[in-house]
Amino acid sequence: MKIRTYVGSDGHSVWFSDDLGASWVRPNSLSGLYLEVAVRGFASHADDARTLLAATSHGLMRWDEYDGLWTATTFPGKDVWAVAQSEKAPDVIFAGTCPASVYRSQDRGKNWQACKLPDLAQFSDINRGPTRVTQILFDPIDDRTIWVTVEIGGIYRSTDGGDTWTLLTQGLVSADIHGVLATRDAGGKRLMMATTNRGLHYSRDAGDSWEFVQLDSPWQYTRGIQLRMDGFKRIFLTNGDWPPGSTGRLLVSDDAGQSWQERALPADLNSTVWCLGMNASDAKLIYVVTNLGQLFLSRDGGDNWMKIKREFGGVRSVHWRVVPDDVPVIEQKRSSISLTPAKAAA
Repeated sequence: MKIRTYVGSDGHSVWFSDDLGASWVRPNSLSGLYLEVAVRGFASHADDARTLLAATSHGLMRWDEYDGLWTATTFPGKDVWAVAQSEKAPDVIFAGTCPASVYRSQDRGKNWQACKLPDLAQFSDINRGPTRVTQILFDPIDDRTIWVTVEIGGIYRSTDGGDTWTLLTQGLVSADIHGVLATRDAGGKRLMMATTNRGLHYSRDAGDSWEFVQLDSPWQYTRGIQLRMDGFKRIFLTNGDWPPGSTGRLLVSDDAGQSWQERALPADLNSTVWCLGMNASDAKLIYVVTNLGQLFLSRDGGDNWMKIKREFGGVRSVHWRVVPDDVPVIEQKRSSISLTPAKAAA
């Protein structure tokens, strides 16, 4: 078995690494994905070593690890911002778009149905532009509960697998929602956290109401939030001065969000710290990236970090998983087209 890492860029497709970031390959457009596409999210399942899903500005794409090719799915949306696959029921996939809409598939992406989210605004008077789905989360406590965050549009919850939805905005200081986390507090009670452009929010009633909690940080802008995937109550939160920003911080809580401490990253950060990459197969292997493409790796669960030499420009997502040894090494496909000199004029 080997570890394969994927970086989704903001306009330079997907980069692959099979050696924890020491070297990288970006298959060109002959692989089926346009080289200047934006890639904002990934989804995969541990029982399917062949398939990787990617949310891209050219639709929801499927990568075949053995064929080394991208193919378009039947997903009806064009500009896809989020995708999630159920761990317990892998046939169930949700995807979200810009302008904001959410779709569900119950047959691994063969067919899709539009979800009816109440009061789902497709355009915002605040930013004079389209809203977008920033995250879709299967609740780890109850897989029939799904969370959707919309920028700029609020937080949605379904408790019946996506049949019906509730908009949850009470107490939010901003509807510009970036991410959501479902966990338990130090006492074992359900705790929700949501990140926004104006700060972190907590909910102790399954999202029915939210409370703004000010961070001990120069900035309140928050983006990615994830719990370490081994039962250890360590939460990671990305923070910065704005998007893309000029600097940022990685914050860590070891007490279910009661307190936060900065975990220094080994570089002068070039932008807001943006997102994280984790996998339950090795909870101590964690990636974190900045908005403008600096990539950091921890092998000890977030205590210590190293900087990956390669930088990517704009980055929107990072993902890793374990694939079998017989999955081929990714090769750069070359064009077979040759240019023939024009005949000399008579």
